[in-house]
This record gives sequence, C-alpha cells and structure tokens, in this order.
Amino acid sequence: MAKAARQRVVVALVAVLAVAASVAVVVRVLAPAEVDTAAREPYPAAPAPTAGVLARLPVAPLVVDGRLRVYAGARQVYADQPVTGRHRVTPFWSFRRWPAKLVGVLAEGTTVVSRWSDGKLVALDARTGRVAWRADGPQPGSVPEPRRTFAATVWDPAGLHVARTADGRTVLLATGPGGMGGYDLTDGRRLWRADVSRDCRSDVGTTASGQLVGVDRCEGPATVELRDAATGAVRTRWRPPDAPERLVVTPVGCRDGHSGCRGLRTAGPDGAGSRGWLVTDPGEPAAAPGLDHPDTVLDGERAVDTSGPVVVGRSARTGEELWRRPDIHPARVLATEPGRVHLLTDRRELVTVDPLTGTTRSTFVLDLGRDGIGWRPGRAYAVDGYVAVERLRESAAPEDDDQGYFLMAEPVLFAVT
Repeated sequence: MAKAARQRVVVALVAVLAVAASVAVVVRVLAPAEVDTAAREPYPAAPAPTAGVLARLPVAPLVVDGRLRVYAGARQVYADQPVTGRHRVTPFWSFRRWPAKLVGVLAEGTTVVSRWSDGKLVALDARTGRVAWRADGPQPGSVPEPRRTFAATVWDPAGLHVARTADGRTVLLATGPGGMGGYDLTDGRRLWRADVSRDCRSDVGTTASGQLVGVDRCEGPATVELRDAATGAVRTRWRPPDAPERLVVTPVGCRDGHSGCRGLRTAGPDGAGSRGWLVTDPGEPAAAPGLDHPDTVLDGERAVDTSGPVVVGRSARTGEELWRRPDIHPARVLATEPGRVHLLTDRRELVTVDPLTGTTRSTFVLDLGRDGIGWRPGRAYAVDGYVAVERLRESAAPEDDDQGYFLMAEPVLFAVT
C-alpha cells in the first residue's frame, strides 16, 4: 500500500508540473508583447530613378523619405529597401505587437507612426526601425477589416493626421469615437486632449494652415468645425450657405493623404449641391467655384478638371480656364501630390501633368511584363513622384473576396514619374 501511495503521489506531482508548464507556455505565447527588429544595414541613399513602372507588389507601399517602402500587416509594420526594388524583400526593419492589431500607419519625414487597436501610438525612426516614442491615444473605434493589400491602413489611416503649425511645429492628430488629442511629433508629448460626443461628429483631415477639420452633427444641422492643431481650441464653426442638413465634407489639395489640405468640397449625401472652398488661411473657407465639380482636384490654387470633354486647368477661386489638354482625354485622376496630377487614361497610360501649366512631366503605360491592361484601378497613392495603385478585376464588386476582387496575387503596381 505504501508503494502504491508513493506512485499516486508521483503521478499527481507529474500532472501538476505538466499543467504548470502548459500554463507557463500559454502565458508566454498569449501575453502582451512587442518585438522590435532594428535595421542591421546602413540607411540607404535616395535614388534617382528614371520614369516607369518599378515593381509588382502583394501589399501597398508607403514611401518614406524617398528611400524606404513601409508596409502593414495584421500585427506588424515593416520596411524594405531600396525604394526602387523590383520585389518586396527581407525586411530592413520590423516592429510587431501582440495581441493588439495595427489599424493605421502614417509617415512624416523620417518618423513612422503606427496606431493600434488598443489606442497605443508607437513612433519608429525610419532610419533604424527603433522605437522613438510611445503615447496613449484615443481608442480608434471599429475599423473595417483591411483587404490583403492593407492599402487602407497605410494610404488612408482612419483618424490619423499631421498638421504644421504657424511656428513650424509638426503635430500628430489622433481621433476616435469620444476623444481626440494632439501630440508633438518629435517626442510624442501630448499637447492637448478633448472628450467629444461619440456618435455625432467625425474628422476628415487637416489644413495647410494647421487646423483639424471636423463635421459636428450633435446639435442641429451638420457644421464644419476648424480646430487649432497645436491647442485643440475650436477657432471656427462654419456652415456653407444653402448647405443640406446632412453634409458630406471631402478634403482636397492635400500634401499627403488627408493632411495639409488647402481646400474642401461640401455636398449632400447623394453628391447634390457640390461646392468647392479654399481653407489656406484661418477663418471661414472662401468659395472656390473652380472646385465645385466632384471630378476636380486642387494643387495650390489651381484646379484640374476632368469632368468635360477635355482635361482643363482652372483658377480654383474664379473657375477661369488657364489651360486645356484635349489629347489626354478620356482620363480620370488617379492620384495627386504637390506639383503633380497623375491621370489614368482608358488605355491605362499614366500621364503626369504640371497643374500650373498643363505640360506633361512623364507618360507611360501602367503595365509590367505581360500583365496587360485588362483591369480597373482601386485605391491609389502618390508621394515624391512615386505612384502606387491597386489593380482590380474588371468585374470586381465590393462584396467579392480578395481572390475575386484583385487581378492577381501581386495586384499593386509601383511606378515613378
């Protein structure tokens, strides 16, 4: 009996140790964690590529400092180089978090800011991949599940913008349902915080004059709210004349994404009553008839209009025609950036024009190898002369899964103009 008892004790101890080991493994695997894999190679030099298609990529790139391509994953932000590489290669650096999910990425200079589902803001130094700072931001709220290219995450991060103030400071703005805040981009120091109503306001971008643009529907008809990026104080509340009760506000003429925008377009939910406005100075926006049509884009105070039988450059303030290009129509605006408007023709030619003069900066067919031109554009992005676009199947519908939605396994074309 004593021997049997000892055996039972040994078995019990083994079982307890096995359970403890299993718990330790589970805790180690599932516990919150960060993995920062820094760069092991020198920061690359900025290349000077010739115009043309550079690469076919499986995910959407964010060009940083003209030297790196930064990508998003479900729980990772990572970079490769050179920016002109034909393929995505082994990461130059990588940053992972668990169990939070990545919901947005924004780049300004050599700072890459990542926003996570738990509200954390983590800034990385693009030159090394090291964490530059961390901050607690507002909860981002519900973010739609990104498609496999993660284009929405890097090209249109929800509630994440930058603004340059009059004194030269660059401020990161993070907004979400119920809260918003401003952070000094250099060190992550929080400059201000505001609690706001959860379900009746939204933010659409920042202006070139350093203001956060929001739409407030909390009391009465929708009103445009211009908030100082450095202090969080509301400077202007404005409602366009004869505006519909439900107002849709779209930023135009933006330096990058929805940041540093020089204009707005207001309309009803169905697009009716579209009107353009310039917001380059503090105070109420000024009417800009040259931006009224939804098929117009803005660079400075020049509007490029593709709504008619020819491509036309106009004065945004007056609508006066300044130049016209009948030779590149029919065309649609694929993407814009300061000093460049990228037009896509029906033959899938990418024609980049100077918005001031209408002259062609470059032109080539958006094709690589034998992919062909039987596709339609999805999301697109442009910065520093680089252009990227998702290629969708011609019959793609929003409800399709990724295999039926995208043209191929590497649907993103990356080019330089």
